[in-house]
Amino acid sequence: MTRQILAGLLLLAGLAVLVGLGIWQVQRLAWKQGVIAEIEAVIHAEPTALPATPDPQADRYQPVRVTGRFEADELFVLVSSRDLGAGFRIIAPFVTDEGRRIMVDRGFVPTEMRDAPRGDGEATEVIGNLHWPDDRTSATPDNDVAGNWWYARDVEMMAAELGTEPVLVIARAATGPGILPMPVSTAAIPNRHLEYALTWFALAGTWVVMTGFALWRIRRRTK
Repeated sequence: MTRQILAGLLLLAGLAVLVGLGIWQVQRLAWKQGVIAEIEAVIHAEPTALPATPDPQADRYQPVRVTGRFEADELFVLVSSRDLGAGFRIIAPFVTDEGRRIMVDRGFVPTEMRDAPRGDGEATEVIGNLHWPDDRTSATPDNDVAGNWWYARDVEMMAAELGTEPVLVIARAATGPGILPMPVSTAAIPNRHLEYALTWFALAGTWVVMTGFALWRIRRRTK
C-alpha cells in the first residue's frame, strides 16, 4: 500500500510539473505571437523621412524613404539559401539629397554577378526599413575586411569601412538590374513555443502511462 501511495504521489507531482511547463509554453506562444504582430505592423507601416539621429532600439524596423544616389564602393556579405543558392548581399553607400551618407542593403546577387555594374551615380529613391541586424552566431567567422568578404552585417564596422553614418536601410524593392531584394521580415524571429508545448504535453502523457504501468505492477505483486 505504501508503494502505491508513493507511486500515486509521484504520478501527480510529475504530471503537475510537466503540464505546468506545457501551459507556460502556451502562454509564451501567445506572447511571442503578439510581439511578432507588433513588429509586422511596424515593418509594413507607411515610410517616413529618415530620422536625424536613428536609434538602434527605438527606430528598429522603421520604414523610411530616401532619395539620392548610390556610390560605387560596395561590401559583399556572403549568404546562401535553399531557394537562392550561394551569393552575396550588396551593402552600398548612399548619399541622400540632404548630403547624408548612409548604407543601403540592396539585396541579393548570385556569385557570378558580384562585380556586375549596378547603375551607381544615378538619382534614385529607396524605400526600406532601418535595421541593425545581428547575423553573428558562435560559428560565424570573422569578417575579412581587407578581402571584402563579410560573414555578418556589423553596422558599426561596415560604416567605418565605407565612411558612412552607422545607419542601414534594407531595401524593399529592386534598386538595380539583377538585384533581388531581401526585405526585412519576421521570418527569422524564432517562435518554437508551440513545439515546446506539445513536447511537454507529450511527456506528461508518457509519464502517466509509465507511472500507471508501474502502479499496475505494484498492485499485481501485492496480490
